[in-house]
Amino acid sequence: MSILIKLSTTLRDMVPGYEPETGLSVSLKDGESSITAGELASRIGIPLEEIKIVMINSRQSELASVVADGDRVAYFPAVGGG
Repeated sequence: MSILIKLSTTLRDMVPGYEPETGLSVSLKDGESSITAGELASRIGIPLEEIKIVMINSRQSELASVVADGDRVAYFPAVGGG
């Protein structure tokens, strides 16, 4: 199972070696049949409280959403402005 992860802005700095152009490909561990978006974020070292928006295959989702083989998952922090 391979999942492509894309990170936005400040979240990129939390994953050493992250390349914005290619993203990060993650595989499930042996014996795992599924994973949630929140578990996936924790696995790569992003604190869940830093994530404000989750997109799975370009659709807004939740941290509790299950991610499937071949999915594209994007994480976004809170966006400020004024």
